[in-house]
Amino acid sequence: MQFEPGDQRRRLPRHLREPAPEPDSFVYTIRTAQPRDLPDIRAIYNHYVTNSVVTFDEKNSTHRSWREKFAMLSRLGLPFLVAVTPSNQVIGYALVQPWASKSAFRYTAENSIYLGPGAGGKGLGTALLDALITACEQVRLREIVAVISDSGAEASLHLHRKAGFREVGRMGGVGFKFGRSLGTVYLQKSLTPVPRRRSTRR
Repeated sequence: MQFEPGDQRRRLPRHLREPAPEPDSFVYTIRTAQPRDLPDIRAIYNHYVTNSVVTFDEKNSTHRSWREKFAMLSRLGLPFLVAVTPSNQVIGYALVQPWASKSAFRYTAENSIYLGPGAGGKGLGTALLDALITACEQVRLREIVAVISDSGAEASLHLHRKAGFREVGRMGGVGFKFGRSLGTVYLQKSLTPVPRRRSTRR
């Protein structure tokens, strides 16, 4: 006897069916940062200022400092990305800023990537860093440098190494926070800049 595809007799009993997959509760979109994102970004960064040695800043950042940084990165055309939930809350961000002020360093940038509390260990860091690398190649940067604490930042070191960054140096005891000396690890990644499109106009 043949059954039509929609025939209910072909369905397994409920207790033999595979359970329906649980909905993915960790949903996000990565996009370019906007001014309205800055309060969330500031809150994420200040969490690390207060609770970790991932950043050597000891005083919480201000709204004004983030507005100035946003304006500076926009003016220079440097990537500044955020990961946002469906309700548009920022749960992580990644950016690059000039490595040094001298013009000869213009194709090299230093990256920063921070995840909100509870957003780690879910692949978001990898997604943000991959998107940042792609965005840097789009604006024809050639090198990215990461400066990472040598204590308490093992996840960040692993993240960058997995993305192809190589360690190029260390400095010991250059920072002091929470009553202890801290060093830095320098990592670097060479990029493949997207070439300029040749004009077809004659």
